[in-house]
Formats: sequence, C-alpha cells, structure tokens
Amino acid sequence: MVKFGVIVFPGSNCDRDVAYVTQSLLQQSTRMVWHEESDLTDLDVIVVPGGFSYGDYLRCGAIARFSPAMQATINHAKQGKLVLGICNGFQVLTEAGLLPGALVRNRDLHFICDRVPLRVECTDLPWTQNYQKGAVITLPIAHGEGNYYADAATVADLEANGQIVFRYVTDAGDVDDVSNPNGSLNNIAGICNRNGNVLGMMPHPERASDSLLGGTDGMPLFEGILAAMGDRAIA
Repeated sequence: MVKFGVIVFPGSNCDRDVAYVTQSLLQQSTRMVWHEESDLTDLDVIVVPGGFSYGDYLRCGAIARFSPAMQATINHAKQGKLVLGICNGFQVLTEAGLLPGALVRNRDLHFICDRVPLRVECTDLPWTQNYQKGAVITLPIAHGEGNYYADAATVADLEANGQIVFRYVTDAGDVDDVSNPNGSLNNIAGICNRNGNVLGMMPHPERASDSLLGGTDGMPLFEGILAAMGDRAIA
C-alpha cells in the first residue's frame, strides 16, 4: 500500500480529483493534507494539486511556498521521496525552489482550457516507466500562467540531463510553434529535478485517468508511481 498525501490550500480545486484517482481508482491510502500541517513523515508520495492556491495573489504559487506543508514537502523531497506538482502545483514547486525556472503568463495572455497532445521524452523515471519513450498522449490543460521560462543555461541543462519529461507536440509527435499552447520554451510541458523524484507538469493526468472522462492517458503515470514504490512504501 502506497500512502499518498494531497496538499489542500485555500483555493485548491483539483485536490479531490487527485484523491479520486489514488484512493478510488487505485485503492491506495490517501490523506488530504491541510496547508497548515507540518508533519508529513507518514507519507510516501506528496501531490501538490492544481487550482489557485491563496487566490494566486502576488503571483501563482508565491504564497503557497511558505506554508508549513510545503516546508515539509521540501524536506520530503530532500530525502529522495516522490513529489508531484500538477498545474498550480508545478508553479508552487518552482517558487519553492524544488524545480528550476518559472511559469509566467501564457503567450497570448488568455486562460486556456483544452486537451493537448504531449510527447513522453523519457521513461527512466518512476513517473513515466509505464509509457513508451516518444509516445504521444493526450491530457487536459487549464491554465493562465503555464508558459515555462528559464534562462538559456538552465534550459540547456534540462535538455542535456534528460530532465524534460513531457513536451507539447502535434498529433504526429512533432515539435512546432503551433502545437505550443502557451509559449513555453522548447515546448516544455513538464520537468523533473536532477534526481528524478520531483516532477512538475502543467497538464492534468488526474483528469485523464478514468474512461468515463473520455481518456486514460494519465493513468500510466499513477501506475508507474505504484510500480516504483514497491517495497519502499511506508509500512
């Protein structure tokens, strides 16, 4: 049994979606973690969900990074444990320094709600081991500040170290400007840290994990987590 923790901030709106996947579909222990909690030692995997933490005041994720739960999440990640940030959660992870770069306003300054094709760039990570490298999957997006930005040296390092996990592409798997919904550098949709235990992504795998919603391309990500944990899960 893998023990998931889903952080709940004032303004979170995708926390229950994640819990539905981990608890109802995968039958795993799942605890909703209020943002003021500071002891997360009982958890194997921490998920920072999408939404509008603290109303996105100042900028997305800027206040959430200071919450007790996020300080505990930083310690969790430093121990090599798994942390997943989805949409606003990705923004929070960059603000907290767990991932490099930043998420800024979409190129066209519009909120985007759509389903987009992504290419799986690496499969040697817990998150992606159940995908085929180069596979094109479809996941929903819903964001106003999903434009990934970093300085040239950081982006070069991400490319060189295989830290770009998902990339926006055409249906045929090609990278071009038309397939880039928000202007992200190098069509980046998701990245991990050097150790691979922290993943941030703008698309929503939890919204594509139940066939009733029209697609299950997100489910292999969660199943990969279970496969990766194995005997490492907290008893």
